[in-house]
Amino acid sequence: MTAGETDEQPMTALDKPGGATLTEDPRSAVGAEGAAVLDGPFTTRQLLRLDQALRLADQQTGLTFSVYVGELTEPVREASERLHEQIENAAHAVLLAVSPNQRVLEIVTGNEARKRISDRDAKLAALSMAAAFAGGDLAGGVLAGIDQLATHAGRH
Repeated sequence: MTAGETDEQPMTALDKPGGATLTEDPRSAVGAEGAAVLDGPFTTRQLLRLDQALRLADQQTGLTFSVYVGELTEPVREASERLHEQIENAAHAVLLAVSPNQRVLEIVTGNEARKRISDRDAKLAALSMAAAFAGGDLAGGVLAGIDQLATHAGRH
């Protein structure tokens, strides 16, 4: 499914132990003291909130939730599916792939995850995300999508 609007740039990568990931099209630099400087759409606080939301969704549902923010090659659905296949235990995984510059959102569910998250549920989550993106809230849209998809999946 395709939806979403925003003019934000991709964020830097944040991989979480336990399976779920928040990944992107890398755009980081090194600051004056050698520390990494984020050059993306999310603040550190937003990254922490996204990480917490992913961990909570994983724990509550037993599924693996992942987020990719960055450019997707054309055709974007196939690119999103290739990203999804790279997730460990992809059958139990849910990927939210967001390309702000392309104004595209793809939600990909594995075979087992699809039994708990219907296409209708994914479309509703995408609509909520798109509304937040249209208002300029990339982080809020992603958070809303994770929350809605996890709620529809239910507890494991």
